[in-house]
Amino acid sequence: MSDDTPDSLIPYDEIVQEALRAVVGRVLGQVQESGAVLPGSHHFYITFKTGAVGVDIPMSLRERFPDEMTIVLQNKFWDLNVTDSGFTVGLSFNQVPSKLSIPYSAITAFVDPAVDFGLQFQAAVDDVEPASHEDAENDGTSEAEQDGKPDIAQSEDGSNVVTVDFGRKK
Repeated sequence: MSDDTPDSLIPYDEIVQEALRAVVGRVLGQVQESGAVLPGSHHFYITFKTGAVGVDIPMSLRERFPDEMTIVLQNKFWDLNVTDSGFTVGLSFNQVPSKLSIPYSAITAFVDPAVDFGLQFQAAVDDVEPASHEDAENDGTSEAEQDGKPDIAQSEDGSNVVTVDFGRKK
C-alpha cells in the first residue's frame, strides 16, 4: 500500500468552490426579495477580482483597483439584481453613482461582520500574490468600518469563517 494520495479524476475543489459561491447568491437573492433591505445590522463585504471574466465596473474603478476590490453592501446601494451567475448593484464612490456587475466566479471573499460569518475562495490564478490595494470605501461604509478589510481568516477564534483551500498536485 502506498502513502501517496492518487490524483482525483473528480474536480472536488471546483465543485465545492461553486457550491460555496452559490451561498453568496442565495443570500443576495434573499436581500433582493426583501426589497434590498438588509435585516438587523447585517452588512456585507464582497471582495472580487476586477479583471475576471464577466466583471463590468467603471474604468476609473478598474484603474484604481487593477487586481482586486472590496465593496460594502450596507445602507447606500440600489438596483440589486441577482441572477444564477452573478449580481449587479448600484453603489456610490466619492459621490459618483456607479453600476457594478460581478459574476460569482470572480468573488474571492464574502463577509458579514455583524454575525462573524465569512467565506473565502481560491483565487482564479494559483500561486499569484494579489497586488496590494486600498479598500473601495464606497459611500455606504460607516466610519467605524473604514479602518480596513475585516480579517476573514481567523477561524481559531470560534467565528463562522469557512476557508476552503485545496492543494493541487503538480
